[in-house]
Order: sequence, then structure tokens, then C-alpha cells
Amino acid sequence: MSTAAFLMPAIHRRDLLALGAGGLLAASGLSGARAQTKAAPPPPSKPTGQVVVGLSQEPTAFNPLMPGIEVDETVWMQIFNTMWLAQPDGSLVPDLAAEIPSEANGGISDGGLAWKVKLRAGVTWHDGTPFTAEDVKYTLELINAPGFKARTRVGHALVRDIKVTGPLEISWRMEKAYAPYLALLSNTFIVPKHLLEKAADPNTAPYNAAPVGTGPFKWGTRTPGDNIQLVANEKYHGKGPYLERAVLKYVPDQTALYAQFRTGQVDLIIGTGIPANFYAEAVKLPGRKVMKIPSASLEILMPNLEHPVLKDKAVRKALYASINKQAIIDIIYYGTHTPTESFAPQESWAYNPKLPKQEYDLAKANKILDDAGWKRSGSGTRMKDGVPLTFAVSTTTGAALREQAQQLMMQDWQQVGVKMTINNMPAAVIWGDFYTRSKFDSLVVGTAFRTVIDPDPAHRFGSDAIPAKSGNGANQMQWQNAEADALMKEGQTTFDQEKRKAIYFKLQELVREELPILPIFQYAPIEGYKEGLIGFEPNVNARQNTWNMGSWYWAR
Repeated sequence: MSTAAFLMPAIHRRDLLALGAGGLLAASGLSGARAQTKAAPPPPSKPTGQVVVGLSQEPTAFNPLMPGIEVDETVWMQIFNTMWLAQPDGSLVPDLAAEIPSEANGGISDGGLAWKVKLRAGVTWHDGTPFTAEDVKYTLELINAPGFKARTRVGHALVRDIKVTGPLEISWRMEKAYAPYLALLSNTFIVPKHLLEKAADPNTAPYNAAPVGTGPFKWGTRTPGDNIQLVANEKYHGKGPYLERAVLKYVPDQTALYAQFRTGQVDLIIGTGIPANFYAEAVKLPGRKVMKIPSASLEILMPNLEHPVLKDKAVRKALYASINKQAIIDIIYYGTHTPTESFAPQESWAYNPKLPKQEYDLAKANKILDDAGWKRSGSGTRMKDGVPLTFAVSTTTGAALREQAQQLMMQDWQQVGVKMTINNMPAAVIWGDFYTRSKFDSLVVGTAFRTVIDPDPAHRFGSDAIPAKSGNGANQMQWQNAEADALMKEGQTTFDQEKRKAIYFKLQELVREELPILPIFQYAPIEGYKEGLIGFEPNVNARQNTWNMGSWYWAR
């Protein structure tokens, strides 16, 4: 079947005005996934069968301590383990550790500076070598090793004086108390000392192309541009694996990937998911379970606060009031995403539900700009102190839905005297120095504002986290706010969740008032799988929903 048959026409502004959001959604018949009501059968006694996972991006980085993209975690989660693992409800459960260290059990002491972890007994690497505390020590030291291309040193750079106090016991000290380190360790995969220490250069070790871990699946084969095959680790220390093989199949065209899901060539689609324009059809496919999946990522307008226009809070407030967020969600994204006012995902324990709700109000936007001294010129574009109210919005070339959102924003902002231009670029260009070094005016971008599962956003909002000003972080907006800095520092240094919750509630109120980001929606990607696959469970606290693939199996 030709994939062209699935294509739907772009929705234009005239269609939006003619139909209205409600009309289009009613016509589409959108609905949720059908609930599974039958009790699940027990898993097989030994690994059997295979699952074919459809991905629109290709995993290419297999050392989990080195730079990679989110899709690489579909491999890391199967080959490797972390010391503890985040569950869908945000709780942590032990994995390579025997228990989660806390102040209550003495694992964390001295005001958060001293850490001690007891590790699980009976764990072996895929080559049969026993796992020990030496592997954890080696991993933490490698991350901080000069010259090693670490994926991140956030949090890890604070670790000092690592000591192996027994075959399955390790301790260290922190340079300062840092509560998010528990969350960071839930996403820090442990690598084998006995294999990597032999490499002349860990950055280029052969190991990086054929990794050995402790996880439920072992490395099988890789066909670049097509698939990766993983095979069951029958000596796994946890439950499962119940599948004999997992095939990660790479299909870059999302429409073609959806076609393969329809015809059964792939068993499930995760990650970027099913395109929104196929949602209404997909939920009705026989023999398939299709659902919207919670995600911690947001779609935002990211202003550069060093821009002469966008540094004015009144301008940001006016822009926000004149974004038709609901139309963007309902018309362009087929109603699949969730409007939000916060940088925190709505599933987080730190989410503040009482933030003021944005209302699309062109009259209010005009008044804000009038009051702030932005006067209309003869061309219709406002001016203040000789500076025209104009700026560019950039995003990835070819991102069709974002391009439609740009057009919608441009037309609304024109009505309030704002001249917006579009400056889109290929992904390889826009997400290079243009983004990381804050060379943009503003961006439409999808991103998250937390430290793994922890609500701490200091690496995104801290005044010391601006790469364009030699900071270590991802504050590309270049927001500098002393009150926010103080709140984030306080949130990092206490381990009391209720105290932290109050701190992050205040921070969300401040961000909502200052608008260093203009939130549009929280993502709800659409994923689906064949009926009969048992164990698939969405997890907003995992970056890929293969987080528990070791417990998947087929109903017999």
C-alpha cells in the first residue's frame, strides 16, 4: 500500500477560521484508546517470541555515558542498568542497588554531603563477570575523567572521595548538598570496569560499538540504517526477560512507519509516535491499542532575552496574550496535546495547578503595548525609542505543523502591531551554535525543564547556566533573575519533598509572571501496539517507553 494514501492536506488559516476548533474535532471523531479489560495471562517460563519496535530515528550511540539522543535510550535501557529506576508514579525502586539511600536509612547523611549505597548481590555482566562496587566507582570516575566525552557531568561533578568499602558497598562525598542527584543516578547507566579500563581511549573503544551490560537483553546485531537486534539475557537478575529477541526497526518517514504499524510489520510505535493527523484513524484500527502518552516535554516559544525587543517583559506579556494556543492545539495538532502554564509536567509532584491561565485576547495585548510605550508607526509596526517591534521566529525546516503554528502567530501578532519574520533552518544548523550559543531572536522548540525526573530546572534557568556567557547549562533564553536563582539553590539543598514543593510552586509563579519562556502545550505523543502484547506501560519519568521491555511478552 502506498504511504501517500495516508497523507492529509495541510490546514491553512482560512480553514481554521471557517471551521473553528470544535467543528474540526467533532468531525474527526477523536477518542481515547479502548481499555484492556481481560486479565493478563502469566508470562512464559522461558524467553520466547520477538517484538519489533518501530522507531523514526536511528539509535547510533551505544556507550550510555557518552553523548546521545533520546532514541539511544531504547538501547541503553535494555543493555544496562542504573542503581535505581523511576516508576510512572515518580517513585524510585532499587535495581543495581539493594535499597535507595535516604536520610532515614542513613544512606544520605551530613546534611546531604555523605552518601553510602549498598548494592544488589548476584548480578553478573553479560560476559559472566560478577558486578561489584568497583564498577560503580569506575563509572562515576569515568564521567568526570578529563578528556572523556561525557553525556553530562551535571551533579556528577560534585562527587568527591569515592571509596569502595566492600564488594557491594560504595560511598562518596558531595562538594555541596544536591537533592537532584538521586534523580540523576536513576538515569546513569553503570558500565563494566573490567572491559572499558583496558581501552587506550574510552571515547573510541571497540566496546562502544558492541556494549556489554547487566540488563535484560544482550547486544545482538546491528544493520546500520535498518535495525538493531537484541537477545534475551537468561541470567538477568530481575524479572524476565520474557521475549527471546527485540528488533528495533528504524523507519525515518513517520508516515511510512505508521503504514508498517497498520500492516503489522512493526508491533509498536514509540518515541516520536504516530503523527497527529492519523490519530482518529489509528484509535479505530482493529487489533491495535493506540493512546496518548504523557510526556515531560513542552512546546514553547523561547525568546532570547538579550534581544532589544524581547527583553521587555511587556512585549513578552503581549505576545503571550495574542497567541491562540487553543487553536494551535485543536486545529494544527488535532487536539492531541495539553495546554499548560508551567515549565513542570502536570504529572510531577512539584506541578503548581493554580497558575493564571493564558487567555487569547488581542485587545489586552494591544493595551499592554500601548501602556508600555510601544506606539504604532505609519507601517502598522509599533516603535519605542526608535526600535521597531520586530523579531524572527526560527524552527526546523520541514516541521510542517510548527510552520503552520508560525503562520498563525504571525497573523495574530500583526494585529497588535508586531512584525514577525520566519527564519527556519535545517536541524543540523539550528540546533548547533545558533541554539546553544543563543544566536536566535526566538525559537519554537520542544524541550523539558527538569533534571531527569527531579523538578530542579537550574540548568535551564540559572544565571550561571548561560552558555553564551561561559555558563555551564542550557539557559539559552539568557534569563537572569536573582530571586529565581535563590529559589533554585534552596530547592537543590533540601531533601524534604514538601519544602521543595513549596519552593518550586513559588518558582513556577515567578516564571509565569516573568515569561522567560512562553509555554504553548505539554506534549502528549501518540503511541500504539498490537493487541496481545502484555506489559507495555507508559512512563512519564522515562524518556522512552521501552523502559520495562524486559517484562513484555505475548499472550499465548
